[in-house]
Amino acid sequence: MAEVQRVTVLGAGSWGTAFAKVLGDAGRDVTIWARRPEVAADIRERHRNSSYLPDIELPERITATADPAEALDGAQAVVLAVPSQTLRTNLSEWSGLLPADAILVSLAKGVELGTLKRMSEVIAEIARVDAGQIVVVSGPNLAKEIALGQPAAAVLACTDHDNAKAIQRASFNQYFRPYTNTDVVGCELGGACKNVIALSCGMAAGLGLGANTVATLITRGLAEMARLGAKLGADPLTFAGLAGVGDLVATCSSPLSRNRTFGERLGRGETLEQALAATGGQVAEGVKSCTSIRELAMGLGVDMPITDAMHRVCHEGVDPRRAGAELLGRSQKHEWS
Repeated sequence: MAEVQRVTVLGAGSWGTAFAKVLGDAGRDVTIWARRPEVAADIRERHRNSSYLPDIELPERITATADPAEALDGAQAVVLAVPSQTLRTNLSEWSGLLPADAILVSLAKGVELGTLKRMSEVIAEIARVDAGQIVVVSGPNLAKEIALGQPAAAVLACTDHDNAKAIQRASFNQYFRPYTNTDVVGCELGGACKNVIALSCGMAAGLGLGANTVATLITRGLAEMARLGAKLGADPLTFAGLAGVGDLVATCSSPLSRNRTFGERLGRGETLEQALAATGGQVAEGVKSCTSIRELAMGLGVDMPITDAMHRVCHEGVDPRRAGAELLGRSQKHEWS
């Protein structure tokens, strides 16, 4: 297919802005849609997003607008950079403006509450496009590090490998190395589940626990997501790659991870409301996804004890210490059973 040169990024948060910079540094012409006109003006006139990445200078190739029709005009690829639980509402407003043949790129990581759909399924439904037109981005991609130009890799998953390769060429630059994959299910489940496991690692840190505990949660969390993936037909190798263990390690280990830091606040004894207030009302994706992933797993008969524990801590008021004790007190079993 033709080279993707004109890209629209819908959403001016940290990751949307960082990915726009990746595209700009790869020589693409990028327009960011920002909900707030002052954010769009800041990007357009000062080449900065002072609200989310204040210290990062954006490439000249990036412009911005608060008008979605203007942003989408002539786009060959459209990057959806809004939170998972608002994707349906936002995309419903934009669907009539999307260029018919544009590749749709999903940055959101989550499972939708209520429908239990993955993000690519929501996009296919609302935009009325074939699954092969949707590319999913996953991997160890902490926005600030990428915006700083620190080396990173990602996975671009699509059932149409040509579309994945088109976005690969459009985003490859001196610090960002994208790989392709056709396992959309595995890549999306890895991206959604790691947020929940990162909450648990943050809680462990907040409780004063050390590296052994965190390593245990990461490893057993990986086992949980692999079990769910196997039930839904994902490739087991995906969970050993960037969208699985790679994203899991980065999100569970870094203080830049919103999910980890949110979990740490809960582990220190803050309530969900107090943690929300401390983060300016920004909810970590794992707080909501733990409920939808738990429900999905229960419907499929998949055992996900860490995910269940995170749901009970976040939404049923269970004390993190009690949840940890219950995890340790589960019946003994073989590691791979």
